[in-house]
Amino acid sequence: MAVSARRGAPLTLDEISTTAVRLMDESGVDGLSMRKLAAELNVNPMSLYHHVESKDALLALVCATTAKRMHVPPDDGAPWQEQLMALALDYHRHAKEHPAIWGYVHTHPRLVSDRRLPIWQTLYRILRLAGVPEPELRRTSDILHAFVAGFILAETEGHMSDDPEEIARTFDAAIQLIIDGLAHSTS
Repeated sequence: MAVSARRGAPLTLDEISTTAVRLMDESGVDGLSMRKLAAELNVNPMSLYHHVESKDALLALVCATTAKRMHVPPDDGAPWQEQLMALALDYHRHAKEHPAIWGYVHTHPRLVSDRRLPIWQTLYRILRLAGVPEPELRRTSDILHAFVAGFILAETEGHMSDDPEEIARTFDAAIQLIIDGLAHSTS
């Protein structure tokens, strides 16, 4: 089936990434191909290569796009404990909204290692408020991320209750344990 010529504004990276995110949300990583994306955008598949050089580059763009769009708690003067709980809940919600993307990111660690991403900057800000010394920020953030990502992996792999309310209570309890432990270690 031939794709009809696109009319109107030129294709943008934002349009490409937004459409690719939707396709991955609907059909997973395997449901995203340059051909399917081009069909959704009503362009020739080769025109995508003017913006992204390969499917790997496209997947990296999708991951960066979703990471940048993730809601993070503002620096609103709330206690660090509340901000850390809010960040964990936002991260959990984001993982549930984009499970294919979240799964892909966590099997490609280089995609989450950019400490300039808003989630890392927000976590560092909260950890500083909690009293974590600057030389320990990286180690502490890695531990917290591994703990929360492990919880989400256990949840998505079916190692927890099927009851969403029970999962929410368990997640809240897990984050509270993290908060209590962090408060104890920095006091």
